[in-house]
Amino acid sequence: MSKRVPTPQRQLTTVTDNRGGPRKAPARPHQASNQPRAGSIITVRVPLSTYQRGARKLVVTPPSAPGWAHHRTRIDDTLIKAIARAHRWNRMLERGEYGSITELAQAEGVTESYLARILRLTLLAPKIVETILDGRLNAAPQLQQLIKPFPAIWEEQETTFGTQH
Repeated sequence: MSKRVPTPQRQLTTVTDNRGGPRKAPARPHQASNQPRAGSIITVRVPLSTYQRGARKLVVTPPSAPGWAHHRTRIDDTLIKAIARAHRWNRMLERGEYGSITELAQAEGVTESYLARILRLTLLAPKIVETILDGRLNAAPQLQQLIKPFPAIWEEQETTFGTQH
């Protein structure tokens, strides 16, 4: 038979988390002499505010803070899905899985007109597709612009959609 040895109780201290509310955390033993002694309190305040934007929060820096802003991206999921769908449909037609746009449209449950307009996205210039995938703000064209007829020559597309660098 083994004998049970009682374990020492861990001491809990109250700390303030990053949301400003108190929580209980285990006290940590001090390892170096330059560490604060038991019972001393260190308070660190970071001036920041958050802004609710849809389902996410943005951190807003104070006006006196140095100018820092990361590259803001605006990814258009609808446009990316449309480009992916266009390339998938194009592969299906090229492999001979479907003999015509009509057959493919019926199999996918979309109209022939929609399928033909989306297939046009396979003709986009690589720079335009890269701009869309990078989510560069104000540089990428919208889906409404791209489902209308556009030039087949890539340089003309870049001029038309204003994505020249």
